[in-house]
Amino acid sequence: MGGFASLGSGSRGNGTLVAIGDAIFLVDCGFNRKQAEQRLARLEMSPGDITAILVSHEHSDHIAGVAGLSHRYAIPVYASHGTLKNSPQDFQCNAFDGDAPFEVEGVLVNPVRVPHDAREPTQFVLSQTTANATSKIGVLSDLGSVTPHVVKQFEDCTHLLLEANHDRNMLFAGAYPPALKKRVAADHGHLSNAQARDLLALLAHKDLHVVIGHVSAQNNAVSLVNDMFAELSDQVASLVVATQNEGFDWIGKKPLTRQISFDKVM
Repeated sequence: MGGFASLGSGSRGNGTLVAIGDAIFLVDCGFNRKQAEQRLARLEMSPGDITAILVSHEHSDHIAGVAGLSHRYAIPVYASHGTLKNSPQDFQCNAFDGDAPFEVEGVLVNPVRVPHDAREPTQFVLSQTTANATSKIGVLSDLGSVTPHVVKQFEDCTHLLLEANHDRNMLFAGAYPPALKKRVAADHGHLSNAQARDLLALLAHKDLHVVIGHVSAQNNAVSLVNDMFAELSDQVASLVVATQNEGFDWIGKKPLTRQISFDKVM
């Protein structure tokens, strides 16, 4: 079985670790190199443990630290052609087409096209089947609306990070400018609590470990998230909420690490 953990999840930075098979992936890095190193150490990891960085899209809270971390530790980076073309950073990259699965270290990486306001945004499903078990880990941190394609691709996951970005009442009563409120709530913005709950109702099963992430500090509250998902908590194996500062600790199998020093210079 695989497992996952988070460096942090929210509008100020995102990074999700996925351990599956013999590989460890970092999905997005919205933290600068020093912050990423510190957050990895909290999870008893080092940058040298990372097999590859997968980039979902070019927004700064997902890509800000990718160049620094990948350059320092020679970590391969994978991003869609559209993300690479629109990236504000310069890094060597293995470009892929959305919805075209590829393999890295024996793990099938499925970049799923999603509705979000970026050039070629994808979210990820990583899977591996062995004689003993099947691991299927989904990261769904940014999407504005639920489509049949998204539902189909994320069915039967063993682990799932799911965005519940905002409470609509808080969003529209809050301090955001009208244009930003409209963008967040649009079909290419972010999922509300209610939209995320409805999606999880379609994906829930007794063996699924769920983390609710990308919860807005301005337009949401953990208490509202907990209330919204309470009715589904007994339909999944576990359900927790990720935070901006702490992310979440390992759920599932914690990987063996190589513990390469932060002082390694490439």
